[in-house]
Amino acid sequence: MTTEIRANTVLPARREPVTLHTADGLNLIGELSLPEGEPKATLVLLHPLPTHGGMMDSHLYRKAAWRLPALADVAVLRFNTRGTASEAGRSDGEFDNGDGERFDVAAALEYAEFHDLPNVWLVGWSFGTDLALVHGCDPLVRGLFLISPPLRWSKPEHLKTWADSGKPVFCLVPEHDDNLQPDEARERFSAIPQAKVIPVAGGKHLLVGYAEEALDQLVAAILPDVPTPLPRTWDGPSTTHQVTIVS
Repeated sequence: MTTEIRANTVLPARREPVTLHTADGLNLIGELSLPEGEPKATLVLLHPLPTHGGMMDSHLYRKAAWRLPALADVAVLRFNTRGTASEAGRSDGEFDNGDGERFDVAAALEYAEFHDLPNVWLVGWSFGTDLALVHGCDPLVRGLFLISPPLRWSKPEHLKTWADSGKPVFCLVPEHDDNLQPDEARERFSAIPQAKVIPVAGGKHLLVGYAEEALDQLVAAILPDVPTPLPRTWDGPSTTHQVTIVS
């Protein structure tokens, strides 16, 4: 049976709840979604600002977890940073303006390393891009994919760290983002010579209505051998799920 892939469509994967343990003693709620075969790559997802509703269920990230294991053989690790709640539960601790969250990023990467997840890419969205730029240049990380980067907490020294690493950096920048638009993004990310800015024509910061394009660009960046655009229909079993938004 052919099914149109819609916002609430959940494609087959091996999904399991996970708990990340930080060096400062917190337990973070998360989920690992694995393809039915061996993963070609692993995405570690850092979500938008929790004080403005960001969480592991933010729309791009739940769609990544629900679709990419089946469509691109990608493993997806998503989690709630400290003090953040979603349908899966609330992580320990309190929001720390991107400082204490360094332990959260480290815990996620340690989980990926301990479980031998392959070809690890760090994916940040909004606030998550600052966490990735400031705290994420780890030897395990193959590269960086930034979505709607505001460059709010990231300083020139953090950009230099990524520049010196030589790791690939992709920046998906909406045309009408209130924080950083493509032309300014090209100027500011010129500090990272290998960074590539990918504009999203018509898009705004949260990319509502542009999830398919964002996921296509993400897969094309990390797995260029996988054909994109990704399929918009699915031949096989699937389910649907309506996420409960938790404040």
